[in-house]
Amino acid sequence: MGEVASAVEAIRSQIAMLHDTCDTLTHRELVELLAEVTTVLRSVPALEHRVLARLTAETEPHRLGESSWKTVLTTALRVSDREAKRRLAHAAALGPRQAISGEPLAPVWEATAAAQARGALDAEHVAVIATFHDKLPSWVDVGTRAAADRQLASVGAGLKPEDLKKAAERLAAKIDQDGPEPTDAERARRRAVTLGEQQADGMSKLSGWVTPEWRAVYEALEAKLAAPGACNPDDDTPCIDGQPDQDQRRADTRSPAQRRHDAWLAVGRMALCSKKLGQHNGLPVTVIVSTTLQELEKGAGVAVTGGGSLLPMADLIRMASHAFHYLAVFDQHASQALYLGRSKRIASPAQRIVLHARDRGCTRPGCTVPGYWCQVHHLTDWKNGGRTDVDTTTLACGPENRMIETTKWTTHRNPKGQTEWIPPPDLDTGQHRVNGYHHPERHLLPEDDQGP
Repeated sequence: MGEVASAVEAIRSQIAMLHDTCDTLTHRELVELLAEVTTVLRSVPALEHRVLARLTAETEPHRLGESSWKTVLTTALRVSDREAKRRLAHAAALGPRQAISGEPLAPVWEATAAAQARGALDAEHVAVIATFHDKLPSWVDVGTRAAADRQLASVGAGLKPEDLKKAAERLAAKIDQDGPEPTDAERARRRAVTLGEQQADGMSKLSGWVTPEWRAVYEALEAKLAAPGACNPDDDTPCIDGQPDQDQRRADTRSPAQRRHDAWLAVGRMALCSKKLGQHNGLPVTVIVSTTLQELEKGAGVAVTGGGSLLPMADLIRMASHAFHYLAVFDQHASQALYLGRSKRIASPAQRIVLHARDRGCTRPGCTVPGYWCQVHHLTDWKNGGRTDVDTTTLACGPENRMIETTKWTTHRNPKGQTEWIPPPDLDTGQHRVNGYHHPERHLLPEDDQGP
C-alpha cells in the first residue's frame, strides 16, 4: 500500500505544480494544457474498471461489510445508487475478465475500453455507446456487436457526444433496418410502470408500457368503472356496482382521463376492502398512516403513509369513510409510542404499526425504502438476548436486515431515540449514522426541538 500512497501523492504534487504553472502560460498553452488534462482524466475510469474487476472476481461484498457491490461503493465512496450501478455496469463491460479456467479475457466492449484507456473517450461518449449496446435486439450476434463497438469507438474519438449519438442511431438503424417482429420475450422485457416522485402539491406522475394482456384487463375495467357517472368522487353516493342513472351521468363533469384515474382508485379500494390480499411483513395489506395529535385535532397538515408518501389530512379523513385503516397517533415530535409491544421474537401487528409510525421506513442512512417494504430488525440480535420491544426494534429493508447478520455492522438507539448504524472499520469513512430521509419535517424544526 506504500507504493500506492506514494503514487497518489506524486499525482497530487504534479497537480499542485500545474496550478502554479498555469498562471505563466500563454492562451494557446492553456488550451493545450486543458486538452492534455482532459485526456488524462478520461483515462482514469480504466483504472477503476481494473480495480472493480479484481474485487468482484476475488472476494464477496459481505466480506467487506455489505450485502452487494452497489452498497460497497455507496458506503465507501458516498456516491449515489445510480452512480454506483453505472460504475459497476461499466466495469463489467469495460474491465478485464477471466475465463472459468483463469485465462485472461478481453473486455466485453474491447474497442471502447481501449479508447477510454487512451483518454480518447469521456463518460458521455461511453454512455452513448452503452445505450447503443443496451438497445440492440437480442438476436444480434457477437461478431456484429464487436464490429459495431469498434466503429463507435473509432468515430467517437473524434466527435462530440451529441454527434456520436447521431452516428450510433444511424448504425443501429443499419443493423436493424426493418425491425424484426417482436417476440413475446422482447415485449415482456419492455413492460414497466413507474410511479414518479411525489411533487410539492402531492401529485405523482404515472408512466410506463403495458403488455397486451394488461391492456385487455384494463379495457374491461375501464368500460365499467370509467363510464360517465361511475365512481365519481363528487357524488355523495357514487355508483360502483350498478349502472349510473341519468342524473349521475349529467352531473359528471370529469374528463375521460379523470374518470380513468377514479376507476383505478376504485379498483384499489375494492382490493383493500376485499380482505383477500393476505398479509405483507406481518400485517394485513392495508393503508397504514401516521400523524400527530395536533394535526389530527386541527384537521390540517399532512400524514405519512407506510409507502413514504405525504397524505393531506382532508384526504385521510375521506379515506377513513371508505375503509378501515390502521392509524397510529403520536404526540408532536415525541419518540415514545402511545402503546408498547411484547417480548417475543416475532413482532406483533400492534408493534409493527408503531414502528411504521415512528420509523416510517428503513433506518439505515441513505436508504429510501418505505415502511411497507421493511422488516422488523432487533437492535440487539434475538440470539444474543435481544428483546422484541418497541424500544429495542426498528425497521430495516430486507437486504439491510440480512446484511447485518453476515457483516460487522452494528445498530443501537441513541439518547434521542434514533437508530444509529455503525459501519465496520474497513468501510468507516465518515458516513452519517442516522437516516433522516423519512422525517422531512425535522428540517423545519429548531435544533433544540428535533426529535428522532
